[in-house]
Amino acid sequence: MPQDRHRRPKPMQKKLFTELGLSPELLKAINKVGYEEATPIQSEAIPPLMEGKDVVGQSQTGSGKTAAFAIPAIEKADPANRAPQTIVLCPTRELALQVAEEVAKLAAFKRGIRELPVYGGQSYERQFRGLKQGAQIIVGTPGRIMDHLERGTLQLDQIRMIVLDEADRMLDMGFIDDIRTILKHAPAERQTVLFSATLPRPILELIRQFTRDPVNIRIEGQALTVPAIEQVYYEVDRRAKLEVLCRIIDLHDVKYGLIFCATKAMVDDLTEHLQARGYLADKLHGDMSQALRERTMGRFRRRAVEFLIATDVAARGLDVEDIEVVFNYDLPQDAEDYVHRIGRTGRAGKSGKAITFVGGREIYRLQNIMRFTKGKIRRERPPSVEEVQEKRENVFFESLREMLDKGEYKRNDELVDRLLDLGHSPTDIASAVLHMMSAEKTRAASADVAEKGRAHRDFPREPREFSGPRDRRERRPRDDDRRAPRRERRGRDEGRHDERAAAVSHEAGMLRLVLNIGKAKHIQPGDVVGVIAGAANVPRESIGSIKLLPKLTLVDVAEEHAETVIRKLNGIRFKGHHLSVAPATDF
Repeated sequence: MPQDRHRRPKPMQKKLFTELGLSPELLKAINKVGYEEATPIQSEAIPPLMEGKDVVGQSQTGSGKTAAFAIPAIEKADPANRAPQTIVLCPTRELALQVAEEVAKLAAFKRGIRELPVYGGQSYERQFRGLKQGAQIIVGTPGRIMDHLERGTLQLDQIRMIVLDEADRMLDMGFIDDIRTILKHAPAERQTVLFSATLPRPILELIRQFTRDPVNIRIEGQALTVPAIEQVYYEVDRRAKLEVLCRIIDLHDVKYGLIFCATKAMVDDLTEHLQARGYLADKLHGDMSQALRERTMGRFRRRAVEFLIATDVAARGLDVEDIEVVFNYDLPQDAEDYVHRIGRTGRAGKSGKAITFVGGREIYRLQNIMRFTKGKIRRERPPSVEEVQEKRENVFFESLREMLDKGEYKRNDELVDRLLDLGHSPTDIASAVLHMMSAEKTRAASADVAEKGRAHRDFPREPREFSGPRDRRERRPRDDDRRAPRRERRGRDEGRHDERAAAVSHEAGMLRLVLNIGKAKHIQPGDVVGVIAGAANVPRESIGSIKLLPKLTLVDVAEEHAETVIRKLNGIRFKGHHLSVAPATDF
C-alpha cells in the first residue's frame, strides 16, 4: 500500500458541491435531488477522480460513496460516444439497481448520457437491447458482466473508468476471480476506483496489481451512542407517507417534533400539506434567508410551531430541548446524517423516539444504516384508520369519565327520567347523546352565527366567496342596489343572507357543509380545499363554492363525497383546532 500517510483517517470535513468544479448541468441535477453539500467521502474523492487519478476509498457503507464515483463518471462521459465508458461492479443486484437509479438522477440534465443496470435474474433479451442501443455507464454484478463478455455482447475497449463498489463484500461472495478477469480485459490506461469498508489481503493485492499510484482516502464513522432513543421504521409506499405520518401523530398525540426531508422541494410540499390538514407546521431549508430561518427557529423553540420540516443542512446547529419525535420522512443520503438527525431527541437523559419511513429498495439503505450505527431499528406496522379512531374514542372516554368523577356538569335528571318513562334504556339514551354530540356542537355554532347575522354583526353584506379549484367566481351585477341608501341595502341584505338560503348549495348535485372555523383563525380557501382533498381523499373537482365567515366556513361538496368528508374530517386537527363538520341544513 503506497504512502501510509495517505491512509490516516480524514476528519469530518464537508464541502459545498459548488466548490468541486462541477458543470452547471451536474449542479442543477444535484440541486434537484436535494443535496446541499457533499459528504466527507464525496468531498475527498471527487476532486482527484475529476483529475483522472485512481482512488481507493475506505469508508462505512452508507457514507454517500455512490455519488462520489457517479458524479465524476458522468462528468467524464462523452455523450457523442454510445459505447460503454464506465463499468461499476456491485456485489448484489439490489445495490446495482440502487446505483443505476442514483446515476440516472445525477445525469438528468446531461444530454445523451445513459446508464444501464446489468444483473442476474433479469431477462438477457432486455439487456441485449440496452447494450445494443448504447449506454456510457454500465452498472452490474460481476457474474452477469462476465456472461456478456463471454457472449461478446459487451466490449470494454473504450472503458475509461472501472469502479469496484463494496469490494470486500464481492470478495466474500466469491467474485474475486471474475473481478480480476474484468480488470484484465479493460484498457490499461483507465482509471480504477475501489471502495470498501475493510481492506483484507486479497483486496490489497488487487490494489497493488491494478491501480496506479492511487489516492487513498479513509473516512471513519462514529458509532451511535444514544441508547435512550427508541428507533422504529415503517415500510410505506411513497404516496402513502403523508397519510401514515398524520395517523402516527394523531395516534400518539405528538405535539412537538422535527421532520427531515431529503430535498427542499419536499420540505415545501410536506409543509403545505400538513398546514392544510390543520397542523401547526413550518419549514426550514437553504433557500430561505438567514433572517427568516432565525425567525422560524425562534417560533419552533417557543413552541409556536408543533412540527418543523427541514433539510439536514438547514437544521444544522438547531439546538432545541424536549423534541418528542424525530421523523425521517426521507432517508438521509449519508448514514452519519441519520445519527445527527435522531440525536436531536432523547437529550439530557430523557427518552426520545426516531421514526423512519422506507419504501421499496430503500430497505437496503436502512440495513446499511443499521450496520453503520450498530443498532437495532425495530419494524412496526403502520397504524390503521380504525386504530386512530379508537384512540380518539378513548381520549373522549377519559374526558367524560373525568367529568363524571368531578361532577362538573349540569344535571338533567328530569329529561333523563322522561326518556326512561318512554321505555328507553339508560344505555340507549347515553349512546344517542354521544352520537349527536359532534354534529350538535356544529349546529349550535351555526345557529348562533345565524342569529347574529340578522343584526349584521357576523354576517358581512359581501361574504368572501371562493369557488374552489375550478375557480368559478360569482360576480354580482352592478345594479341600482349598489347605490341605494345604506338602510335600504341593509334590509335587502338580510333577505339575501337568510339562514335557510345559506344552508343550501347553489349548484345541483352539491351539498353544503359547515366547518366550525372561519376567517378569525386566518384560514384561506386553499386551506379548506387542502384539508378536504388531503384528509378525506376527495377529488378537488368535487369541491365547489367556499364561503369564509368570521367563525364558520361554508363549503359545497359533491353529494356522493359528503358523507366521507364528514366522517373523515370530524375530530381531526385543523389550524390547531379540533374540526367539526356537519351538513348546513339547520343553518
